[in-house]
Amino acid sequence: QVQLVESGGGLVQAGGALRLSCAASGRTFSIYELGWFRQAPGQEREFVAAISWSGSSTDYADSVKGRFTISRDNAKNTVYLQMNSLKPEDTAVYYCAADNINLRIGVPRYWGQGTQVTVSS
Repeated sequence: QVQLVESGGGLVQAGGALRLSCAASGRTFSIYELGWFRQAPGQEREFVAAISWSGSSTDYADSVKGRFTISRDNAKNTVYLQMNSLKPEDTAVYYCAADNINLRIGVPRYWGQGTQVTVSS
């Protein structure tokens, strides 16, 4: 099993920035990718970004490309999502996810509890 714990959500004005963190524990050697999804009220959960365990490969949804940056600290088993130039449409619950699959394509087995991000206009 892999446990994921997110932190860093909150309320920010449009144009502002937030950084989300996700700490992984447990059988982390079984993970190939770590990433982020989000779900806005009344909408389906959508892929946001992912990073390989080595950090050599990253992937972003078109809606966040150029504004969000995913990174990781393997010494801390932690992945980060730096979110800049936030827009009201970025408002959602953000979930950390992990598995040994391509997170954009598959459905990851491991999920965090979610953290709320609210962007006011």
